[in-house]
Amino acid sequence: MESKKLFLASFFKDVARLFPEFAGQDIQGKRVTFIPTASIHEKLRFYVGADRKALEKIGLIVDELEVSKASSHEIVAKLRGNDCIFISGGNTFFLLQELQRTGADKIIAEEIRAGKLYIGSSAGSVVLSPDIEYIKAMDSCSAAPDLKAFTALNIVDFYPVPHHTNFPFKKTVEKIIAKYGSELKLYPISNKQVILVDGDTVEVKEK
Repeated sequence: MESKKLFLASFFKDVARLFPEFAGQDIQGKRVTFIPTASIHEKLRFYVGADRKALEKIGLIVDELEVSKASSHEIVAKLRGNDCIFISGGNTFFLLQELQRTGADKIIAEEIRAGKLYIGSSAGSVVLSPDIEYIKAMDSCSAAPDLKAFTALNIVDFYPVPHHTNFPFKKTVEKIIAKYGSELKLYPISNKQVILVDGDTVEVKEK
């Protein structure tokens, strides 16, 4: 049986105080592999720094891993060696392209299935779904010209929809819900909410 422990947020900073209790262990001084890759071609990147500070504030040691520029040795060492994994927001298509290109997707999936704590923020939450085509209205897939298919990490059987009711994504999220709500198991969450996955249990909590 898989022992998945996932903290899937829209904006980690806004729900960070819920994480220590969910972790169910002393996280002080634990190392988190911090992957900002989704954000590197985005014009706005303030959320990456905000999430990093939030992780440090709750006692985690941030060890950055920019997947698109890292060596395969560094990717393996950090993903396997650190205590938990964090993936930031940004463009989900570019993120998936780089995770697949480097093989980091398979290592992340293995580590999660072995029980390693995982934190996703926006794109970092979306990429765990079975397929990311549904998020096209929010992210441009032109950012990932080498991405051949939208099949994602398939760690969860649902589809997180971040920034529900939040500016500037309110209308975009409504569009996604209108288009896919009847065919996919969507989980729309606002910036103040988080999807907590503990084994087979899934619940949405609010800050």
